[in-house]
Parts: sequence; structure tokens; C-alpha cells
Amino acid sequence: MLDACQSAPHLPLNVAELDVDFLAFSGHKALGPTGIGVLWGRAELLDELPPFLFGGSMIETVTMTDSTWAKAPRKFEAGVPNMAQAVGLQAGLEYLQRIGLSKIHDHEMLLTERLINGLSALEDVQIFGPKTLNSRGGVISFSVSGIHPHDLGQFLDNQGIAVRTGHHCAWPLNKALGVQSTTRASFYLYNLESEIDVLLEEISSAQRYFGTKK
Repeated sequence: MLDACQSAPHLPLNVAELDVDFLAFSGHKALGPTGIGVLWGRAELLDELPPFLFGGSMIETVTMTDSTWAKAPRKFEAGVPNMAQAVGLQAGLEYLQRIGLSKIHDHEMLLTERLINGLSALEDVQIFGPKTLNSRGGVISFSVSGIHPHDLGQFLDNQGIAVRTGHHCAWPLNKALGVQSTTRASFYLYNLESEIDVLLEEISSAQRYFGTKK
């Protein structure tokens, strides 16, 4: 099972080349609504798996003593389907296809390189993860010496800049890195190079505000 939530909406994927049995990603990270996602699986494995929910539309036949299931994917979609979210997810995925995932990836790498270079030029800023573009996506976690990530996040929020602070659903990784929490900036197709410059300027402003830089 491959968790592709952080990659499927950002770069082209080929399940045959990846040689995976299952691949899953969430809809809201692909410009779709919340509460829906995608599960791809090899046809022969989906046919072998039993259903985990039971209800209308997922059966082939029903008697008083037995029942048979419809073929996948219907046997996994019991009851009234999540129609509104499915339509929204389809619209999001079609929009991404029209733009092109390769173009989206190239744009994110442009922004990522700009922020890595900018953070590297600032004093007392630590970047977590590789600095080479071919080893990361458009997500950068960092810390600023002397400023708690939550304080930095609030300062940036007051300037109209949205970042995430905390463990980022990765407690074991934070423990391995020896950090309590970090600040995380992430980009997508709608972000601009000028926004990276504003973020860097406000991080410097935060250092002056909290007295860690003159």
C-alpha cells in the first residue's frame, strides 16, 4: 500500500512503474472536497478482497441464506454514494490534468528552490530534510533559533501568511530529529515567487520582533 497523499496531486505517477498493489490519496489535497479520496488497487487483488461495508448497490444476489457481491469497485461502495464530493473530486482532478502535473511539479520546484536559498541565507534558521530538489517536494519544515514555532506561526498569521506549526502528524520523526515542533511552509500551483519573498521578509521581521536579531 503506497500513501500518495503528498505526491499524487503534485507530480505524474505511474502505478505500473511503481509496481504497487494499492495506492491511495485524499481528495482535498487534489483541489477536491473533504471527506473523499481515491484508492487504486490491482484488479485481481480487489476481486479477492471481501467487502467491509454492507448495504444497497454492493450485492449481486440476495437470498434468505446467502448473498453474492457485485464486482469491484461496486462491492466496496455500499449504500448511497458520496455523490456531491465525487463530482467535486472529479472536477479537481480534471482541472489538474488540464494544467498538467509536470507543469505543476516544475512550478513547485521553482518555489521550493527560492525558499531553500532564502532560508539558507538567513541567520539561525535550520531547514529539515534534504536541500536537493530531486529529493523533496514543495513542503519545507524549518525552525528559527530563539523563536517557538507556534509564536512564529502566529506572527506570520498576523501578516496574512499561512504556515503550519507543530508535529505535522509525524511525532516519531520529530523525536528522531530531536525537535519538539517545526514550522512548515508548503506551496501549490496558485502560489507566486513574490509570496516566497514576502515570507522571507517576515521571518526576518519576526527575528527582530522577538529580539533574536538586531
